[in-house]
Amino acid sequence: MSELELTLKLRGDLSRDAASVAARFAETADGSGALDVAYAMVDSPFGPLLVAASTRGLLRLAYPDEPVEALMAQLAEEVSPRILEAPGRLDPLRRQLDEYFAGSRRRFEFPIDWRLVHGFGRDVLRVTAHIPYGKVSTYGDVAVRTGRPKASRAVGNALGANPMPIVIPCHRVVRTGGGLGGYTGGVQRKERLLQLEGGAPR
Repeated sequence: MSELELTLKLRGDLSRDAASVAARFAETADGSGALDVAYAMVDSPFGPLLVAASTRGLLRLAYPDEPVEALMAQLAEEVSPRILEAPGRLDPLRRQLDEYFAGSRRRFEFPIDWRLVHGFGRDVLRVTAHIPYGKVSTYGDVAVRTGRPKASRAVGNALGANPMPIVIPCHRVVRTGGGLGGYTGGVQRKERLLQLEGGAPR
């Protein structure tokens, strides 16, 4: 074995060892209650998604173009600085997302931690969470269901700030008359999600 081959092998072994140590550390921290927020990456048709959850449930799902540093800072400030990559805690959600993108899952069964959402925004997202797979609702419909029928614009703002897109299906809310409207992950992603579900703007 050449010196270069030996060096590369040692680097590979060290990398695997480091990953193994990190995984064991995450498991220990989680088991001892020292881990408040776990995060992991999930493959998707849109690229790697970051998902983060507390012991209560899902806090955050982020598309690849969202800056990770800002996400971690938000979680540290609003939830806890005890954050660690711990895929094990998120395995159920990762499997459910895989099934959703494969077209074999119609609803998510993972608890939600609403701490990053407040006031009217939380009301909007709770209503949105009940829009069925393959169906769409309008901003006006959601406003009515929150008890504020004239608040369509505020509904749009709340959906645009949704910290858990896909799982809380803000892509299922469209404009009256058939326009897609905006989307936190971009209109093209909204369109692809609706196509995946077989839903269409009405």
